This record gives sequence, C-alpha cells and structure tokens, in this order.
Amino acid sequence: MYPNDGFRELGRQECLRLLAKVPVGRIVYTRRALPAVLPVNFGLDGDGAVLLRTSAASELVRAIDGAVVAFEADEVDAVRHSGWSVVVTGSATVVTDPAEHERLARTGPVSWVPAPQEVFVRIEPELVTGRELVGGRTLYGVDLSA
Repeated sequence: MYPNDGFRELGRQECLRLLAKVPVGRIVYTRRALPAVLPVNFGLDGDGAVLLRTSAASELVRAIDGAVVAFEADEVDAVRHSGWSVVVTGSATVVTDPAEHERLARTGPVSWVPAPQEVFVRIEPELVTGRELVGGRTLYGVDLSA
C-alpha cells in the first residue's frame, strides 16, 4: 500500500469497532480443497472473537471446526467512493463448554435461520487488518469525486 493511494490502514481496535457496526460478513474457508465464501450474520465477543450461530449439522461447521479461516465484513458508499473493509484471520472452533454455550445463548448472535440444534463457532482474532477508502483519491493524486 502506498501512502497516497487513497486507502488508510486501520488499527486493530478501529477494525473491531467497525465490525461491531454491521450485522453481516463473509466467512472464507476451504471446501473440497477449494476456497469457499459464505455470507453469515455474526456477533463479536468481548475479546474481539467473531461468533457465528448455526446448525450443528451444517456443512459449514464440519468444514471449519479446527481450521484456520478468514472472516471479512465491510461497508461501502458507492456514491461517495468511500468505505472500509476488515478481515479477521484465525482458528475456528465449535464452542463445546456448556457454561460458555449458555452464556453465548444469552448474549451471542441470533441465527437468521434458526435450527433445532444450534452451535456457536468462535473465530479467534489472531490477525485483524483493515483498510478505509477515503475520498476517492488515487496513487497519482487524481480526484475521482469530480
């Protein structure tokens, strides 16, 4: 990234603050040795972990439990040529501790597609990165807002 390319790198705390503002993101994982991307609703835990709530029988749970995944969320204003994108990379695990599951049942995200048996998936925020597009400027100083 160049200092004048129109993007601004975001710090970890700013990334987590922005993630908390949006209800939907995308989980990136491996399915049959190929990259897969799935939109999901989510929540953040107090330590910045991304939380998903989904069916215990879902293909997603089988594919990501114990795997390193990426999670991306963003907000874009196409008219103003501005917005941000945040990526959290880390290990995904199904929450198996009964007390933790009970706590998340009260405070965690609510699935948009409820299932009879739901589990929580926790993505540890090992790497948190983000960028903000500011004002439609380019590397060459051209103003794109005109």
